[in-house]
Amino acid sequence: MNGQNRKDISPGIEVDIVLKKDQRSGKLTRGTVKDILTNSSQHPHGIKVRLQDGQVGRVKNIV
Repeated sequence: MNGQNRKDISPGIEVDIVLKKDQRSGKLTRGTVKDILTNSSQHPHGIKVRLQDGQVGRVKNIV
């Protein structure tokens, strides 16, 4: 599942995100969602989240 819809994402689920510094390369980082930072119901580049370890990025895949 892609990470474009806010309703599909909730704290505690495991996701793959792209960090700001990795946007050019597209490198994915896996982690558990702590906070959802995007307020809109959907976003074409993925919903922005904060992981448990503090990293922030846009969701590309829901594991």
